[in-house]
Amino acid sequence: MEKPEKTAWDIEQAKELYGITRWGLRYFDISGKGEVTVSPLKEEGGAIAIVDVINEALDQGLHFPMLIRFQDLLRNRVERINRAFHEAMAEADYKNTYRGVYPVKVNQLREVVEEILDAGRPYHHGLEVGSKSELHAALAFHEDPESLIICNGYKDHHFIKTALIGRKLGKKIILVAEKVEEIVQIVATAKKMKVEPYIGLRVRLVSGGKGKWEKSGGEDAKFGLNTRDLLEASRLLMEAELPHALKLVHFHVGSQIPDIQTIKKAVREGAMFYAKLQKLGHELGYLDVGGGLGVDYDGSRTTFHSSINYSLNEYARDIIYNVMDVCDSQGVAHPVVVTESGRALVAHHSVLVVETFGNVKKAVLEEKPKKPVLKHKLVDEAWYSYKHINPDNPLEALHDAQQYKTEAQTRFELGLIDLDVKAEVERLFWLISEKVLQAYQDAEYIPDEIIELQSKFSDQYLCNFSVFQSLLDHWGFGQLFPIMPLHRLHEEPKRRGTLADITCDSDGVVSKFINLYEEGVDTLPLHDLNGKPYYLGVFLTGAYQDIMGDIHNLFGRVNEAHVFLDEDEDSGYYIEETIEGTTMEKVLALVQYSEHDLARKMKRQFDQAIKEDRLRPNEGMRLLSEYTKGLKRYTYLDL
Repeated sequence: MEKPEKTAWDIEQAKELYGITRWGLRYFDISGKGEVTVSPLKEEGGAIAIVDVINEALDQGLHFPMLIRFQDLLRNRVERINRAFHEAMAEADYKNTYRGVYPVKVNQLREVVEEILDAGRPYHHGLEVGSKSELHAALAFHEDPESLIICNGYKDHHFIKTALIGRKLGKKIILVAEKVEEIVQIVATAKKMKVEPYIGLRVRLVSGGKGKWEKSGGEDAKFGLNTRDLLEASRLLMEAELPHALKLVHFHVGSQIPDIQTIKKAVREGAMFYAKLQKLGHELGYLDVGGGLGVDYDGSRTTFHSSINYSLNEYARDIIYNVMDVCDSQGVAHPVVVTESGRALVAHHSVLVVETFGNVKKAVLEEKPKKPVLKHKLVDEAWYSYKHINPDNPLEALHDAQQYKTEAQTRFELGLIDLDVKAEVERLFWLISEKVLQAYQDAEYIPDEIIELQSKFSDQYLCNFSVFQSLLDHWGFGQLFPIMPLHRLHEEPKRRGTLADITCDSDGVVSKFINLYEEGVDTLPLHDLNGKPYYLGVFLTGAYQDIMGDIHNLFGRVNEAHVFLDEDEDSGYYIEETIEGTTMEKVLALVQYSEHDLARKMKRQFDQAIKEDRLRPNEGMRLLSEYTKGLKRYTYLDL
């Protein structure tokens, strides 16, 4: 049977290759011009070419790498999760309501928190905090008396007192106890401040999580009370004549839960704890099912850790049904359902844009390979092998080429051949490899050796960013993010590569990429560089990546552009704000290097050089000025 002819490259093939229609949730697409577009409101609003935003940001003085935030998309996510729960409740005839809270730790940037609170105002969407710093920020920005502030994490006296200040202001702020001793502290502090506390109990479920963060749930979890602790907490509140102060039961099974069955099981167990504590005489009103709503980073809709096998609507329906079913069976009223979804709210709204500035090619492809002029037995044999590759022997030819390459290396190490022979054998090795790969291009079965060869044949694309600052979860947990060119998608990408950042660390690479049928592939399809700017987008980076990055090699936060849709603008959008990334003086100050002290020490050295006639005074002062001005510049490369 003849193989079907390969069709000419088109935009639909580009969409399929990069999976944008699977992970993009209709927010992202490719235009007829071969440019990636974003539709922050999906079908309800306009589409923006990301390259246009890049060009405008460059005109405003920003440099790469840059993070582009689409604020309307953030609002859309807040609205969609609230609508999903309200629709699920209406469908099930649930006898209470939904109150979402945003975990500030997922992205603490003020503009993100403000946008979520503003978009969530009609739904009384609140905040979740896990530290004193986050609590101070939340108290100041929280203005809706109907929305919640949930306080998680271990607490000291100052944490508790600050939260109770919020209660004095009439805020619905709930202190979730992580250990029994916190109940004693909360009660004592509330008595001194003459305010009634709102208290929650975090339950340590037997039901564990799944995925990269599964250890944050289950019996071995860092936080939470076991059954005996819950009874002790209940007793303490009864003795303090504050049984009504217990308002909430909370549990958490982990972040990015890939399997809906894990969520269903945990919700049923948590709802049963709620019902039983209600029956002990506490006026509970809220059941907080924690976070865990995942993001389908690879679009495969599977239980792989970078995916999820459920939709937002399924997630909402399953939570509501199982809470309702357990409460009805126990004869208790339906609670207000609280979720702490953060990743699913903010991941989609930001795109990291990096510029490539070169690529390291392991093999230089030759349109018409030339016969070697160099005479040597290894060279002759390798050329013969290349010329005689046919459909029946590609794997055999590869094995021969590997032998010639290994033998050339061995002879070189013994000083038996010169550089020109070694170079020619290596050239022929890559020519044979290329021809072998072409032989397997449309094969139904591809041997493991060929798959490994594809990876070895790939290029390294040098990109102006730091993995440790902007993609920490990829480096630390193997989290996969959708990555693709932002333009030239009307052209077929004929090379494959990995991405190398500009840190001086061998771990500063992205060498695993999303794939529909496998748990990641080792290379990304890319275009040949043509001397013009080549931009890559890393998508779904809005959760954790902005805030958890470290300053390895003293590369700081990246430049940002915040984009809003606007029908009155000719382009359909405008850049509302730009935020400059960290300068060298600021990042150096974080590790105790003062700008003034650095300049003073350098001036002393220049003065000495002038005194010794190694520099003229004018030249010395000019170079010192260059040094001090450099401290004000962006930490990344200026290409």
